[in-house]
Amino acid sequence: MKKEMSHRKKVRRRVNKKSTALVFDKYELYRKAVQSAENDVVFIWNTFRELKGKQPRVFREDFCGTFALSTEWIKLHPRHEAVGVDLDPEPMAYGKANYLTKLKPEQQKRMKLVEGNVLDPNLAKADIVAAMNFSYFCFKKRDVLKKYFANVLKTLNKDGMFLVDIFGGSQCYEAIEDAIKHEGFTYYWDQTNFDPVTNEALFHIHFKVGGKKIEQVFTYDWRMWSISEIRDIMEEVGFKKSHVYWEGTAPDGSGDGNFTRVDHGEACQSWIAYVVGEK
Repeated sequence: MKKEMSHRKKVRRRVNKKSTALVFDKYELYRKAVQSAENDVVFIWNTFRELKGKQPRVFREDFCGTFALSTEWIKLHPRHEAVGVDLDPEPMAYGKANYLTKLKPEQQKRMKLVEGNVLDPNLAKADIVAAMNFSYFCFKKRDVLKKYFANVLKTLNKDGMFLVDIFGGSQCYEAIEDAIKHEGFTYYWDQTNFDPVTNEALFHIHFKVGGKKIEQVFTYDWRMWSISEIRDIMEEVGFKKSHVYWEGTAPDGSGDGNFTRVDHGEACQSWIAYVVGEK
């Protein structure tokens, strides 16, 4: 049984004569605590190869934020192209300054960034579309989520693949705060409530840096969708197949980061999975 929500996963100090101020980079801490972009793109690439028997080329990252996944996709193969889509200019600006600039000029040419809505029917076509870090949970109404999934299907190339991650478990039906220590900081995943009538829940990410806890660095107001709901909507909009990839369990009861295609899951306190739709 998985014991805690891991989410798969530099602090700098500035000192002057008058005061000591803590300077922290929230996106850097987020990437270290929550993301594993290098591993994720390999899993996505392997999954496409497994299901389609050929190599994908164009990857679109919806709700891309700092587009960390897209940059890793670009680096994975010299023919790879990526498109990042997000409404929020702040994380995209961070990604441009901190990730895009670290790519070689030739790699930068294979990256396209769109400050726009994932519901836009004119988004760039792709072999793979991914909505990661549970970002699509912001769509609380079924008809809106269905509209988004239909738009993904429309904008996928022939034999395309749509991938989302999802989490759940008995722990998600109560207020709880998990703390995970990392080198130089502590990461907190704080669920403040759960409404069984609407399946809505409010989440915060806090960080503790240099002995100081910085509250509500990120906040998420989400509806908790289930795997069966996601698969049903994929089928309704026209995806011909869907698959579930379930995370294995490490000896200490936490997720081990390895995902296997399954027909059935297990009743964990906390679990993470991928749902993959085939066009």
